[in-house]
Amino acid sequence: MTLWQVDFYQRPLQNQGGDRLWELLICSPDGEFRHQAFCPQPDVSAQWLCQQFLHCSDTLPERIQLFRPQSLNLVESACQVLNIPLEATRRTATLKQWLQERAALYPTLPTYTSEVYQPTYLLQPPPLPLPDHLWGEGWCFAALNASELEQFIEYPIPILSIELDLLPSHLGLAPDTKIPGIVLYGGQRSLRLARWFQEQVPYRLEFVKSDPSGVILHSGLHDRWVFLTFVNSDIVQSGEVFNQRLELSQGLHFLLIQPDDTGVTYTGLWLLKPLKEFDFPEPGRSMV
Repeated sequence: MTLWQVDFYQRPLQNQGGDRLWELLICSPDGEFRHQAFCPQPDVSAQWLCQQFLHCSDTLPERIQLFRPQSLNLVESACQVLNIPLEATRRTATLKQWLQERAALYPTLPTYTSEVYQPTYLLQPPPLPLPDHLWGEGWCFAALNASELEQFIEYPIPILSIELDLLPSHLGLAPDTKIPGIVLYGGQRSLRLARWFQEQVPYRLEFVKSDPSGVILHSGLHDRWVFLTFVNSDIVQSGEVFNQRLELSQGLHFLLIQPDDTGVTYTGLWLLKPLKEFDFPEPGRSMV
């Protein structure tokens, strides 16, 4: 499948007329295809994007990935005109690496404005409480051996979200590596709960030790949810073990939803791994 990763947003640059410059970056996941163009802010439009998409390559992609919510409407409009499916996802590592390289170049350009600029930072709204009507019957911190986790691919799970490049074997993890995660017991609401999570597009689970402690679900392009809160010292300790295992699993973890604790049937499974090197907190503020 031909895939483009796209970013179109303002930069700390301006033209000679004082107009803010926007920059379009397009690349393939392997980095072999790249296209770059500047656009003065008065000319920013879906039509301008369409022209760039049509002229930068002999063939259009089968899908476009976008991580920046601020340009979602623009890129989506251009994609609709050209009939290209758009995927909103934070997992655009090649593009984000290129953005870092471009940011290092800007100070050398005569059009540089000297503004503080973090190329992949996204302003995150405050975490919202998880809807009460979705909550199931219980939950727990858990861990599975890497080899056990990969076996889930063969299970008849209604909602299964596993990217092949996130499989433990692809990451070079030993079969006995403990992969941390959270298991939700949904009871009769299990499928409804799993469908809601699928709509949110889970990105990562973050244990936060505080008063109370809790788990934050990062989802979509920049959304956050107060997934769990607790003060029990044993659960807090389990959360700390969760974080320790994350260090050994290269950040790989999972969210598993099942009707009960029998281990017979499963409703939903997400394999998660944040792009830590590109997840920047706002200067002077916490991410939570």
